[in-house]
Amino acid sequence: MNPEISYYVFAVIAVILAGLAKGGFAGVGALAMPVMALGVDPVRGAAILLPILILQDAVSVWVYRRSWDGAILKVMLPGAAIGILLGWFFATRVSETAVLGVLGAISILFGLQRLWVERGSAVVLPSNSPGWVGVLFGIASGFTSQIAHAGSPPFQMWVLPKRLPRDMLVGTTALAFAAMNWMKMPAYAALGQFTRANLMATAMLVPVAVVSTLAGVALVRRVDPARFYTLIYGLMVLLGIKLVADALMA
Repeated sequence: MNPEISYYVFAVIAVILAGLAKGGFAGVGALAMPVMALGVDPVRGAAILLPILILQDAVSVWVYRRSWDGAILKVMLPGAAIGILLGWFFATRVSETAVLGVLGAISILFGLQRLWVERGSAVVLPSNSPGWVGVLFGIASGFTSQIAHAGSPPFQMWVLPKRLPRDMLVGTTALAFAAMNWMKMPAYAALGQFTRANLMATAMLVPVAVVSTLAGVALVRRVDPARFYTLIYGLMVLLGIKLVADALMA
């Protein structure tokens, strides 16, 4: 396939997945970066997606602006800032091939972890685990978010055991990742990724992001979630294996 055509095919698919996630299919967005990396180098792909994620975050934050837990954010966001800094440092010191390999490894671990959770076999932390544990999970969330826009698993592992009311959980998650995505902006700017070409690519994908987010809202109540998520997370594992294999053979 022509490289330019390949990029647009995978970019559109990635943005559709991100939109479906914001529209209600939580977790599906983690597949966006592995798909994007099939058509473009992972750092550039993440930079193209970042403004789209921020645009989608704005909608979620507005909807849930009155439902969020400040205590959780106070613990996790400082850790996330450290993790984002570590992710930036990693990206500046290693090759594109190494970033591709890490992205693949994150995809495999995320997919396997979510398949394990879907089976009802999740191992969760106690609801009263100390704040320093939350900071560590915040660091992990920030790092994986910086590298692959996939910070959900560490965040969820610390927050879900607290059994927040639904709207407060969604609102806290939305606000946390909106903050993380804004924190990532200076890191990607420092990596020189907000070029005219990348910003133009982002602008061309915005309509796809809007339509796919609305589609997610419309479809979330009509699709069998168990089969859908099993398919998505299975694909994540397979894509992760391919990315790791590509990195090892490069």
